Amino acid sequence: MNGQPLTGQSPDATAPLRLGTRRSALAMAQSGMVAREVTRLTGRPVELVEITTYGDTSREALAQIGGTGVFVSALRDALLEGRIDFAVHSLKDLPTAAPEGLALAAVPEREDFRDALVASDGLALDELVEKLAGAGRTARIGTGSPRRMAQLNAWARARGAQLETVAIRGNVDTRIGFVTSGELDAVVLATAGLNRLGRAAEITEHLDRELMIPAPGQGALAVECKASDTGLTAALSALDHAPTRVAVAAERALLAALEAGCSAPVAGLAVRGHENELRLEGVVGTTDGATLLKMSANGPIVLDETAERQAVALGRALADRLLDAGAAALMGERAR
Repeated sequence: MNGQPLTGQSPDATAPLRLGTRRSALAMAQSGMVAREVTRLTGRPVELVEITTYGDTSREALAQIGGTGVFVSALRDALLEGRIDFAVHSLKDLPTAAPEGLALAAVPEREDFRDALVASDGLALDELVEKLAGAGRTARIGTGSPRRMAQLNAWARARGAQLETVAIRGNVDTRIGFVTSGELDAVVLATAGLNRLGRAAEITEHLDRELMIPAPGQGALAVECKASDTGLTAALSALDHAPTRVAVAAERALLAALEAGCSAPVAGLAVRGHENELRLEGVVGTTDGATLLKMSANGPIVLDETAERQAVALGRALADRLLDAGAAALMGERAR
């Protein structure tokens, strides 16, 4: 690819490619990683173009402002208007509906998909709850995710433990600041984000999958460009990691079939099993943890041109089972 023009709009192969990114430290770190890899693969310099999204400026809870898409639409507008050449998103932020005129050019290899606890005194979740209960206090744990609230509260109910989930917003610094200031006893964040920011040392516990299934697409990135820009689409496809793309296709198909957005208490994780097998776990619950539906499905998966279709079929099949078990009523108003 070196030395070859990548876009129809830019015949100058030395001109920088414009990568659109949110302004947050995490988004900039993620986009910087992709930019360096694109330059390595293509020989083209890449400049970051910072774009403010509605999700970055609003202080409302994600569930109130619509959740899915609030961090994405401004970047997609910039793509369609030609102000940037490609964009990098956290894949879990992407709406499940395919956007007209845009292509998901690459899904790079996934980072750690787990959720992480950052707690005072370096304690794990059970240690924290036990210590505070001994002092006559209820552990206060912050998260902006109904999915995390549902699973934390279900964990506490199952153990008769005292735990209060507190809705929070803000970047990683702000959220961890709630703990260091003593306002909260712990916060739950994505391990991938902390790793990418070089802050893994602040994690006091990685939450086990038995306790906390992640959001569909968590830990993965999405690289988008104009569908009509076939040269750039082909070049960016070198970043694609087929096992990750297939796994997130199953997770997002589950989310889409449930008609749920990122503000709904829905979790999904697909992992490769023995040989050519994909295992998909799904969770739907109420945020108070009173009811939590957990189901899984296994299906054969071969990494060929049919792999995504196989993964999507598995996601839809698991969603059907969850809906038959009453999932729709647990999610409240389903996403439109």
